[in-house]
Amino acid sequence: MTALTWRPTARGVAALLLACSAGLACAQATTATVQAVHMDTLNYGLQPRQLAPGHWVIEGAVDDFGRHNGCNIINTAYVVGQEGALVINTGPSRLYGMQQRKALEGLGANASQGSAPPMRVLNLNLHPDYFFGNQAWADRPTLALPGSRAGMAAEGAAYADNLYRLCGDWMKGTESNPAQTDVQPGALALGGRTLELRRLQGHTADDLVVLDPAARVAYVGGLVFMNRVPTTPHAQFEQWLASLDTLAQWLAEGRYEWVVPSHGPVHKGLDGVNQTRDWLRWLVATMQTSAAKGLDLNEVLLDTPIPGRFAHWAAQPAELHRSLTQWYPAYEARALTANLKR
Repeated sequence: MTALTWRPTARGVAALLLACSAGLACAQATTATVQAVHMDTLNYGLQPRQLAPGHWVIEGAVDDFGRHNGCNIINTAYVVGQEGALVINTGPSRLYGMQQRKALEGLGANASQGSAPPMRVLNLNLHPDYFFGNQAWADRPTLALPGSRAGMAAEGAAYADNLYRLCGDWMKGTESNPAQTDVQPGALALGGRTLELRRLQGHTADDLVVLDPAARVAYVGGLVFMNRVPTTPHAQFEQWLASLDTLAQWLAEGRYEWVVPSHGPVHKGLDGVNQTRDWLRWLVATMQTSAAKGLDLNEVLLDTPIPGRFAHWAAQPAELHRSLTQWYPAYEARALTANLKR
């Protein structure tokens, strides 16, 4: 098996240019550090990129889970203060966590602000690629919101079964290792740097956002997707949309220079919030309208046209079909109940 480097296809580049010409802010995607994934050696090729003094991000592929990318589709991060550091998310596997730790500890003398060892690990929600690398950080405190920790414990085994099927050898030795300690919203001091931890919900029941107002860096987790179709297995759509409104207010007030979603390119301002909001509104309206017309799930899956502004996003149409399969029956049931009451 030969080494495989993930690069955008010609079709993908053309789609990106088309999207940008339609008014989407895509220029930031060109600043991403493309990770060279080597399948023959199971090397994720992780390359931390500095956003601001004390802030690094390791960008995953803007893609769906697959062996070709090591199932690495998540952005993870590292924040350094004078008296410690914080790792944000640990990736989809034990192997990712090990390689992440090596990459972050190797920053050392290259760090423009501090070289404190990692002291704490923070998982932003309950989904597996946020915490399956925790095994590599077992000697450090691993933190998450209480609801996220409960979800990790309840669903970890099922996540592992699915990722072993999807990711193959990349998952060797991986076991579900939920965060061990509750964290609460509020200030988190790293010595000379204070992060703000804020809880929202909608993508999951507990979505943690990490803000550094002084550095103007925001880690917005799974609430925001950029140039990729959002995943919805634990979604509450009304709550998610309300959280996006709140998040947009925070980002505008802080004039954040860097917005780091868990999936999709790092960007500035409200581009990711607006994309995610647009998709969720369209998805909900499509399900409501289709159910009111009496369409069954197969008809919706086969006949729903995807608007051009979404058509070339990553994980399309797979994520759309997952969302429809999971959530459309509930909209059918509501429409049926409404008709029976007339």
